[in-house]
Amino acid sequence: VFIAQSRASGSHRDVEDEELTRIFVMIPKFYTEEDLREKFKMYGDIEYCSIIKNKTTGESKGLGYVRYLKPSQAARAIEECDRGYRAILAEPKNKSSESLEHDYYSNNTRQEPRGNVLPFCGQPEFCSFEKNESRIQESVSKRLSVVSRLPFIQEQLFALFDLVPGLEYCDVQRDPHTNSGYAVIQYSTAASAIYAKYKLHGFEYPPGNRLTVIFLEDGSDSSE
Repeated sequence: VFIAQSRASGSHRDVEDEELTRIFVMIPKFYTEEDLREKFKMYGDIEYCSIIKNKTTGESKGLGYVRYLKPSQAARAIEECDRGYRAILAEPKNKSSESLEHDYYSNNTRQEPRGNVLPFCGQPEFCSFEKNESRIQESVSKRLSVVSRLPFIQEQLFALFDLVPGLEYCDVQRDPHTNSGYAVIQYSTAASAIYAKYKLHGFEYPPGNRLTVIFLEDGSDSSE
């Protein structure tokens, strides 16, 4: 895992505190903070764990944070923990988009086009996730179109989208006249494609080059 410091960020310590030591995970709703700590303490020294709860009912939303003392420990946790946790680096606390990310993560990444639960293998407790009753208004599918003004390198784009579990294939194409980049990405579930679009649409890759990510019709029933 290679983590680069943004030029726009403040001191290295600020970046380390805000962006590189805190991870965001999807967890079963019955987990306590102690359960969360127990699952992730093997990867390093934990400063604190917290579970996101409904402000009205106090019920867990099935999402949590784990804060490590070192960036290397957070990176190891993301790499080595069960894929069912969907572990990613957390947004900095001072970003206003954080609450939107929580709601999106909670409401949309549980959609599964062929059943009522996401296929969390290896840890039976993940089967407790229920299917969200709300429907996604945008027409979605398991396939994405990625457009860039710069050409893509197959291996690099694959590695980027493979950060989201369930990547099935990455087909990179190039327009010989414009030299722009175009690729088709497909995931095993609509849930993975939804999250990939949410996280990577507008992402600068390489820096200064924004990716445009949209859904492609794949023939499936998007209402599922």
